Amino acid sequence: MSVFRAARSGDAQGPIWGGWITGPTLIAPEEFARAGYDYVAFDTQHGYLDDADVANLLRRLEHVPVATAVRLPNADPAPIGRVLDAGADAVIIAMVESAAQATAAVAATRYPPVGVRSFGPLRASLGHDPAALESRTAVFAMIETAAALSGIESICAVPGLTGIYVGPADLAISMGEDVVGAANNERVLDAIARIHRVATGAGLVTGIHAGDGKAGNTMAQLGFHMITLASESQALRRGAAEHLREATAQ
Repeated sequence: MSVFRAARSGDAQGPIWGGWITGPTLIAPEEFARAGYDYVAFDTQHGYLDDADVANLLRRLEHVPVATAVRLPNADPAPIGRVLDAGADAVIIAMVESAAQATAAVAATRYPPVGVRSFGPLRASLGHDPAALESRTAVFAMIETAAALSGIESICAVPGLTGIYVGPADLAISMGEDVVGAANNERVLDAIARIHRVATGAGLVTGIHAGDGKAGNTMAQLGFHMITLASESQALRRGAAEHLREATAQ
């Protein structure tokens, strides 16, 4: 069972922690795993990654003890199918604002007659059993707009959805709030708490993009199951700054 499904079933002990990958780096995903992170997510929406990059990175992680997710910009079945064929454990579909869009996202991860996914696993280790391939796949609807917030109950009621994943920055912008410090904004926090409450009540995993450890701790206190702490660039910048601070200390 992947960590994503363990979080849903309650088998995970506390939150699962993730790192975010925005570029075709071979080292960062393994370093997140070595640091004890539970998953890494590859960003094909805002990151500098294409399908081939993701496939190569996923293959490199085949025997590394870390779960993998890929964020995609929409529910287009073709790219969703390609990253799943390459071995991703989960997909996170950005900008979902309705039950219809969430339903399309789920359908893209399921084979006919219940879905529209085309059969074509790329890794021998995945096997060739369609039922097994479907069962290993987790699918998250990304909630990051005021429109999605207004329809959260219907989105969370979509059959086959593993969970929701909150994007606080876009959510804050769509609510007319400042993106800087969104995790400390009372209106945004109230909205985030509501999303968590509704999704948990529907039996879904609740995930969120925290951006740093302090915000991650706040989201853990709210009860989120799946928390992304930092991207590889953020982790590098923080580590590099700390090394420089130590080296120049008087």
